[in-house]
Amino acid sequence: MSQTTDGLEKLKTKLLEIQHLRDAASLLSWDQETYMPTGGGQARADHIATLQTLAHDKFVSPDIEDVLLHHIDPMTGLANSKGTGLDEASQALLRETWRDFSRAKKLPSEFITRLERECSLAQQVWTEARQDNNFATFLPNLRTVVALKYEEVEYLGYTDSPYNTLLDTYEPGATVAQLQPLFTTIREGLVSLLEQIRQSPTPPNDRILYQTYDTDRQLEFGKLVLAKMGYDFSRGRLDLSAHPFTTSFHPTDVRVTTRVFEKDLQSCLFSCIHEGGHGLYEQGLPPGHHGTPLGEALSLGIHESQSRLWENSVGRSRAFWEYFFPLLKDQFPNQLSGINVDTFYAAINTVKPSLIRVEADEVTYNLHIMVRFEIELDVIEKRVGVEDLPDLWRTKMKEYLGVVPERDADGVLQDVHWSFGAFGYFPTYTLGNLYAAMLFNKAGEDLPTLQTDIAQGNLIPLKEWLNHHIHRHGRQFTSKELIQRATGQTLSAEPFLQSLRDKMQEVYGFPA
Repeated sequence: MSQTTDGLEKLKTKLLEIQHLRDAASLLSWDQETYMPTGGGQARADHIATLQTLAHDKFVSPDIEDVLLHHIDPMTGLANSKGTGLDEASQALLRETWRDFSRAKKLPSEFITRLERECSLAQQVWTEARQDNNFATFLPNLRTVVALKYEEVEYLGYTDSPYNTLLDTYEPGATVAQLQPLFTTIREGLVSLLEQIRQSPTPPNDRILYQTYDTDRQLEFGKLVLAKMGYDFSRGRLDLSAHPFTTSFHPTDVRVTTRVFEKDLQSCLFSCIHEGGHGLYEQGLPPGHHGTPLGEALSLGIHESQSRLWENSVGRSRAFWEYFFPLLKDQFPNQLSGINVDTFYAAINTVKPSLIRVEADEVTYNLHIMVRFEIELDVIEKRVGVEDLPDLWRTKMKEYLGVVPERDADGVLQDVHWSFGAFGYFPTYTLGNLYAAMLFNKAGEDLPTLQTDIAQGNLIPLKEWLNHHIHRHGRQFTSKELIQRATGQTLSAEPFLQSLRDKMQEVYGFPA
């Protein structure tokens, strides 16, 4: 074994040990959101903080740095003369590890401990505050988390906007300057489409979705759909949480959650499909690279593309319900008596500006994201204080969607993200929608029988296409490179907007 190869293997071994610590912390976080008794919050925060600090300290150790500097030019982050002899995947592993290392080394261990502890506590307080509709309860914790994000940016530095540094955590390379014109294009397209929809003389009726639906039967149907998607329950599970999410400890242990309401058929169903898309990505990552960047999801935008592709391109398609609607009627024969697939398809694609992001329709969903993006940008650039967020939220919701929450639980408290410090996360949802439309279009070109397969309940060819073109690569490529490789195109809003126009024309019957 050469010295270069030996050094790389030592690096992989050390990274795997670090990943084990992070996986243990993730398991504790998953338990915190699903089964932990409410009284365990303080101790759990300390547990998570200790594990994440240990992982951080091991990662920024001289041993890791020595191996990286042996192969990497620290000025460029690319392979040096000793690293250029490695294959493309190994060079990518070094490049991405150096990127993570360079960032992590700027953050003191003491700061990591405080950040992890305070975010864990804030997340627990947020859960109670949302249940009690009491923003004042959460405000002190939110102030602390925001102050820590300011501190994080000071350690890491920034170019043009401090928000860029936080955004880069979730979507490497993305910037405010890139997002703002892209979001303007999307907003203009959505507002125009929404106006056409509002003028439709015969809007669909979605009342059938809000009858009484037994929650156990809803969960049973959600599991059935997940299994048909290819989600492997021998390597995963479905649980309940206040806010649906996916956690992975290894491709052989990927866990999704949902929430279920007796009077809302869509909430459980589409969160199962959505989180199932995330789960398939995690189960499709290469196990042999676990612990290294090549065994990790590329970005949250790419991750979100998987969930939105399954939820909207597949789950809200007519072809999907040609197969699944008879099965749903078997579960709920009384509620869906006399309803045909056309009526149900129109109901689930009804456009109705609403308060809750995760339950928003395809047309208005990204307007919810823009509300959050603009608010957190103002917070991080210190134009507004966190105490002003409830009123600012209501103002922007009225401006963008024409609805105003009466309760903060349906407004500024509805999302968990800010409680655990995920500022810069929200824009990745819109990027995911754009990527999803491009990927689904290309999958349809590569798989001529895709629509027929979906209509027959055969979802595995699509899963395998995504395994091959997206999942197996981990972080070997940038988002821009991966989308170019998979679709032959660069990022554009037009495929997404066109897919919405086509669907809404069919559902609402307005001219093309």
